[in-house]
Amino acid sequence: MANQEEKPKFKPIIEAADHLSLGVSMVVAILMGIGIGILLKKVTDVTWTLWIGVFIGIAAAILNVYKVYVQQQKEYNDLANEPRYKIKRELQDEDEDELDSKNY
Repeated sequence: MANQEEKPKFKPIIEAADHLSLGVSMVVAILMGIGIGILLKKVTDVTWTLWIGVFIGIAAAILNVYKVYVQQQKEYNDLANEPRYKIKRELQDEDEDELDSKNY
């Protein structure tokens, strides 16, 4: 049993915290963008440069959501490929085929 890989005890907690942090990361990204915009406004003395920072922050928040989506999609596909779920899916497909072949 020493050859088996042991999973860290805190891994599920860390993964859960990572998923909860999406909202926080969105807010931080937008606030950092606003900060960049304010800095640009002070450096250039042009008001519309504030909006460049706002758009950078919004783009960063959208990128964060996309990264989490890709990660979740990968985890879903990995889970769907596990043998115990493949059997269930095959049984459901067989049941659907039986229903399709009956004439009502």
